[in-house]
Amino acid sequence: MRPADLFVAAHTRKVTSCIRVLTGTATMEILDKQIKPTPAESARVLGVTSINTIPVGLVGCGRWGRLILRDLLALGCEVTVASRSEVNRQIALDQGAASAVDSAAGLPAVAGIVVATPTSTHADVVEEMLARDVPIFCEKPLTDDPARAWQLVDKGRNRVFVMDKWRYHPAVERLAEIARRQELGPIVGLRTTRVQPGRIHHDVDPVWILAPHDLSIGLEILGYVPQPRAAVAEYCGDAVMGLVGMLGDDPWMVLEVSASHAEYRREVRLVCREGTALLSDSHSGCLQIVRPGGPSGRGEPIEEQWPVSDEMPLLRELRAFVEHVKGGPPPRTSATDAATIVTTLAQLRELASAGRRGQQP
Repeated sequence: MRPADLFVAAHTRKVTSCIRVLTGTATMEILDKQIKPTPAESARVLGVTSINTIPVGLVGCGRWGRLILRDLLALGCEVTVASRSEVNRQIALDQGAASAVDSAAGLPAVAGIVVATPTSTHADVVEEMLARDVPIFCEKPLTDDPARAWQLVDKGRNRVFVMDKWRYHPAVERLAEIARRQELGPIVGLRTTRVQPGRIHHDVDPVWILAPHDLSIGLEILGYVPQPRAAVAEYCGDAVMGLVGMLGDDPWMVLEVSASHAEYRREVRLVCREGTALLSDSHSGCLQIVRPGGPSGRGEPIEEQWPVSDEMPLLRELRAFVEHVKGGPPPRTSATDAATIVTTLAQLRELASAGRRGQQP
């Protein structure tokens, strides 16, 4: 029997204050101050079709975990949150969690578990949760240590998956389709840019937070993670703040990440023999297509815009996990995929570090 089949739950709650349900692009204010919005109400705001309620554990409810909680509730889940922070537990309850406990060990019986704790704790939390024998969906990266990542592959027995939300971005899916169908000719290369001013996470450096996104994009579009060839890193003292990496040969991939940039920018550029396709912003509703004009590309370029869905990737990947818990296909990034990404990033970091050592007197 599937884990989800063991649980059927429904509940109602009352509150005494007005709350807001964030949708990512809009805000719905519930004016009735006596009733907290139910998962079904949140689902209507997000355009989610109703599914049977299942119990899910969410370990961690910080800035990102609250968005995960929002979408799990919209998907019809009954969520118990585990957080060491009393403040975060109360926020989770106010947001609609069924209950909140102070440790992952205190979670009740659930059908699936989502891990949204700091990167440095991922391996320990996932390993602890494996004893429950339910599917686990861990935020990226799986770990910041390749050896621990591969240990989780061995111990997980196909129950551990990683939340690579960019693999669920409609524009990235469309780029993968363009590559697969060769709509702009054979692939030449892939270039990604992910730069911003400052860092949000402090348990690991920004490269561990930013670069896994781009390696997962490479996996989605190319179908595999290319082999590292060369890398250089940005430093602030001894702290790594950014990295430019070159991977593969034919096709090649170049990724650039930085938390020391003057502006916030996210770009994905697919270079093909007969044109390029560009996602110029993570919230763009289209791909910009440029084809060379005239013989040998000497004429005016031909520009087009190809529309893509604006559905939020986080909601889409969580929907995939919930459907898997109910017995459907697994999420896209397996533990093996995730360990490959961690290993590849560690290799790029080593290439950059070796280059820096070679420059020092």
